[in-house]
Amino acid sequence: MMQALQTQKVSCAYCGERIEVLIDCSIEHQEYVEDCQVCCRPLVFTVVIYDDDINISIRFEDE
Repeated sequence: MMQALQTQKVSCAYCGERIEVLIDCSIEHQEYVEDCQVCCRPLVFTVVIYDDDINISIRFEDE
């Protein structure tokens, strides 16, 4: 069974730096905006959790 909160490392769509994000695994499908910890630009995260597998996609806010 997956923990409710998990950290994941992803690459920023703007600057390419690896950042660490906290994922709430109790929600199967979510979309939210979070600023990059390095360049401070807004990223749209889409998170889908299925059978203990976390799928994260990141896009620019203005797409």
